[in-house]
Amino acid sequence: MTTVLPSLVLALLCLLRAGAEVPVQLDFNMGKFAGRWHIAAAISNCPVFLSMKDKMKSSIATISFTPEGHLAMEAIFPLPEECKKVKLLFQKSGQAGHYTSTENQEKTDLRVMETDYQHYAIVYTLRDRGQEPSTMLQLYTRKQDVSPQLLQKFKELSHSVGLTEDMLAILPQSDQCTKALA
Repeated sequence: MTTVLPSLVLALLCLLRAGAEVPVQLDFNMGKFAGRWHIAAAISNCPVFLSMKDKMKSSIATISFTPEGHLAMEAIFPLPEECKKVKLLFQKSGQAGHYTSTENQEKTDLRVMETDYQHYAIVYTLRDRGQEPSTMLQLYTRKQDVSPQLLQKFKELSHSVGLTEDMLAILPQSDQCTKALA
């Protein structure tokens, strides 16, 4: 009995952690969140991200919302020879600030974990391609500058979703794709 009790407690803790919900910004406001954001930092356990993280630069995402409340994102990523433009649409998922997408047998769960709308947002993404799911946190900023305090907050939140600092990419500023925004 003395060896079973610690095992049960450990199993229960694992179940609680597995079932824990990733928080969403309280009273999320779509109108305040819409607009241009710089992706200043990212952290992920995705093997593709990890293999490229040291070559990545700051990207730009423009967020808007459809009349139905779905989140539309247009992102521009600087690549060595070009700027790659990607358009994504996420369906609202009952709770404001929580969105989902299913495309090409890939399920994506996107949550705005925390934002002050004027300076920063921390966005959580879980991608499930049928194999090992990957988790990512991105730090969005309205300007390209990132304060040490904000970066520390981002790192602390990344630990709460099981990511470690060796998975972190602080993305250098880039003006490479600003012309592609027009």
